Amino acid sequence: MNSVILQVASKYVKWLLVVFALIALYRGHNFPGGGFIGGLLVGLSVIFSSLAYDAQRARNSLKIQPEGYIALGLLTIFLSILPGVFLKQYFMAGVWTSIHIPFLGVIKLGTPFLFDIGVFFAVIGVTLMSFFTFSNIMKWK
Repeated sequence: MNSVILQVASKYVKWLLVVFALIALYRGHNFPGGGFIGGLLVGLSVIFSSLAYDAQRARNSLKIQPEGYIALGLLTIFLSILPGVFLKQYFMAGVWTSIHIPFLGVIKLGTPFLFDIGVFFAVIGVTLMSFFTFSNIMKWK
């Protein structure tokens, strides 16, 4: 598309969607769906910018290709399993720790949040891979 309004808006909407994705990821680590919804929002931000320009330009602007996001997500999911195994608890047991951050206070982090981060990256990769595949099939420009 050659819409100047869409091109200008995509620069701002892209970062707005990423911010909402990070909020969904952090807020959702205590509730179902945080990593999945956050990953979809980040994928949507790239798709939105590809609609403003073209899919090849959006793919070239990525620092990590979709396959890399999927691999990073699966590795992070695997790493979230290990603490429970090493502590001789049941498979995928939730292991929690508290971290004191100045000016923010104490934040509880655990393996479920690490699992959500893995889902976040995997969903980004699958969403982008699907979109770029469909855009090549349809010759979307």
